[in-house]
Amino acid sequence: MKLPEIAEVIRSKNSGPFALTLDVIFREEKDFIRAKEGRLFNRDLIAGLYQISPDDVLDIIDFAPAKAFKINIRRPVPAGDLGDTDVYGAQQHAPLLGIELV
Repeated sequence: MKLPEIAEVIRSKNSGPFALTLDVIFREEKDFIRAKEGRLFNRDLIAGLYQISPDDVLDIIDFAPAKAFKINIRRPVPAGDLGDTDVYGAQQHAPLLGIELV
């Protein structure tokens, strides 16, 4: 199943001027557990999706009470700097939409 079919929330937002946060909140605990145990979200996957170095994937945090993952990545351009196309970071979640949970 693709992530949008099993996640209630898939979003991105600023995490300060130099980082973005990606949030994925699952509808069902069973899907959250499968994603966690299968290490669905990992540095290599996120780096590939966002065309960044794995070192620029700062954190991948799971939070079981919310059935959620929080992923922090380094912004390619500081928020509001020349070349920034999304000062709020709210439109950066699209690469996550194609992820499949098998």
